[in-house]
Amino acid sequence: MFPDETTFSYSNTKRIRYANLGKTRLVTVRAGDGRLTLGYPAAERLHAFLAAPKNRVVVMEDAVPFILDGKNAMAKHVIASDPEIMAEDEVFVVDADDNLLATGMAILAGTEMLGFSYGTAVKVRQGKNRQ
Repeated sequence: MFPDETTFSYSNTKRIRYANLGKTRLVTVRAGDGRLTLGYPAAERLHAFLAAPKNRVVVMEDAVPFILDGKNAMAKHVIASDPEIMAEDEVFVVDADDNLLATGMAILAGTEMLGFSYGTAVKVRQGKNRQ
């Protein structure tokens, strides 16, 4: 995920805050809990590496244009999800053909996404069209 050309930016407290590849942000380290938030380029790298259904939330075709533009993935549009996803995990939002649409943070656990017919399932951080 971090090629040799990766550079790191540090916070005022001298902790790693960002990992960049050129001028492109790969990840941000969240100050509160140390978790990584993925930029779309890092999500592409991980998506190619991890086999389906790992960390994936599959949405119906009607929702694809909205997700591509960075809109949140709603629970009523989720047709499949990795049952190991926990709330606040970084996830990939994909279509039925496993094409990466966006990256974001799960609001619900993977099993809950399929049980709810309303509300946000994934808070999309970056859609493919908004890189």
